[in-house]
Parts: sequence; C-alpha cells; structure tokens
Amino acid sequence: MKNVLEPLKYERESLKLLDQRLLPTEEVYVTIKTIEDAYRAIQDMVVRGAPLIGFTGIWGMALFLKNNPKVVFPQFEQAAQYLKSSRPTAVNLAYEIDRCVEMAKKETHLSALYPKLVEFAQTEMNNLYEKNLKMAKFAEIELQKIYGDRPLNVMTICNTGTLACGVLGTALGVIVHLHHQKKVKEVYASETRPYLQGSRLTSFELIKEGIDHKIVVEGAASYLMKNKMVDAIFAGADRIVENGDTANKVGTSSLSIIAKHYGIPFYIVAPVSSFDLNMRTGDEIEIELRDQNEILKYKDVHIAHPDAKALNPSFDVTDHSCITGILCENGAISPVTVENVKRIAGQK
Repeated sequence: MKNVLEPLKYERESLKLLDQRLLPTEEVYVTIKTIEDAYRAIQDMVVRGAPLIGFTGIWGMALFLKNNPKVVFPQFEQAAQYLKSSRPTAVNLAYEIDRCVEMAKKETHLSALYPKLVEFAQTEMNNLYEKNLKMAKFAEIELQKIYGDRPLNVMTICNTGTLACGVLGTALGVIVHLHHQKKVKEVYASETRPYLQGSRLTSFELIKEGIDHKIVVEGAASYLMKNKMVDAIFAGADRIVENGDTANKVGTSSLSIIAKHYGIPFYIVAPVSSFDLNMRTGDEIEIELRDQNEILKYKDVHIAHPDAKALNPSFDVTDHSCITGILCENGAISPVTVENVKRIAGQK
C-alpha cells in the first residue's frame, strides 16, 4: 500500500495494533503487553482479518512466554487454547497458534522459544506478501481468460486488504494488483453491515491507493449485476473446508448466489492457511454470534428502539457450487471440487 498505516508492529517487546474500530476518522495504536491484552484485542475487533488475527496470535503467545519465563509446556498449551477461543470461526488463528505449540514441543526450556516466536511471526508476515502477490497474479490470469486485457468493474465485500493482512491483501490485494496493471475501471465496495468494514476500511485503503470506487450497500448487489455494472467479484475467506464451502463475512453467501444468477464470476481469495481440510462441508463450521448491540447501536447511540433485539451472525457459509474459483498461492482451484481442493490446497 502507498500510504496506509502499519496495522501491526512489534516494538520494544510489545505489540502495537492499529485500532480498526476507530478508522477512518482516528488513527490510534493500542499497546498489547500480555496474552490477555491480545485476547481482548482479537475478541473486541481492535484487530481483524483472518491473517492479521493469526499473526496477533503468534505474538500473543510470544508475550505469554516473555511474561512467564518459567512456564512449562502444559501451561503453554493451556494458554494456546485460551487464545484460540477469542474468535472461533477464522481458522488462521488456530492454525498459527498450533504451529507455536509444535515449536514448543521441541524446546527443552521454553524461555528459549520467545525470540524464535518473534522471528517466526515477522517471517510469516513477510512470506504472506509473496503468497498474496502470487494469488493476485493467478487472478489476473483467470480474468484474462474471460475478458482479455480490458479494464474491469470489480466488487468486493468486507475488508481484505493490508488492514486485514498486515501486508498486501487477499481479495483487495487482487484489486490493488490489477489497478497497478491498469486493469481496474471502478471498484464497488460493499458497505458490510453491521461493522461497516467496507465503508470504513476498504474505502480507506482504496483512497490511499488512488483507486476509483463507490461504496454500495449489500442490498444493491442485484441492481449492479442486473445492470451489467460488475464484471467480477472477489471475496476473502475465514475458513475453507474440503468441498470448497467457505466461511466469510456475513453477506458473502447471498452475494455469491446473486452472482451465480447473473453469470458473474465469483472468486474466493485466501492463503492455504485458511483451509481446514479436516472439515468436509460448511455445515461443520462454527459460526460466531456477536453482540446484538453491534446492530442495535452505532458508537453507543441507539439506531433501533431501546427494547429491540437482534441476531448478529458474523459469518455465513458460501456454498462451493456458487464459487467460480478459489485462488490460493498454489494456484487456481476451478472448478471447486473436493479433488481439486485437496490437490491444490493440500500442499501446505
């Protein structure tokens, strides 16, 4: 990104997280010094986006070791379970913390693991940039097969950029890459109720990149596609299972169904760390239900009657039959079948 602030940085043995709840009007960093701080930052969405949550998990485990130098493995494992419970749907958090646990198993004295985890977290972030750039190039190839080299109107939902990944984004990373190749005409950023990640964060990143875009409400998707205003749609993923069913921000499933109806290519963009091949179908994915006040209020101001109640699922599951292709660093999974998912994404 050109001018976007770093959403995560590790300085003076503490983690600094850009508080994404306050963007785009305030740019404030929260200091994370303990595993409890990391837990609250993840749960309260100070930090968000599956990859960045995963990295926060690694640094959270590193801070646990820093603050508890005499810890033994069972305590480390218990701490890992605690931190993983902060948000259950996104697989990246559990994936990265489980890797920390595997590293711990190889250490005689866990105090020696602290600097290794710090280095591991930074290396993983650097590696993700290269992985996401590969995904963006695979997307460019897929679109070229359909549209040639003409500039396209593209749509995305939620925020999957630098603010979600710490480096070049996934679905939004595709759009940024296409923009640099002069292959983007306009972007439609879905507002993404109730947390407004699209209007607050994706638009913020697109402005920093100088990419022409308009914010639209989720309900405008059918209007846009019916009137041939969208050439392709890119979404991220918090968990992808064996058959290609995909959990992502709530609203993604309905967007994919509308796209299928109008014949618009719909792509999921995610690294292999977002795949969970231990689950066979999306029916097995735990969907996080968040506080109803995220719907009923905006910044502590009631936007519904004080006695109203709300249901607030944070994610939904997009059926693999509505996905044109899944783009990961190993290649394009298209058509989306169990065989193709296992063959391409199984190479972790």
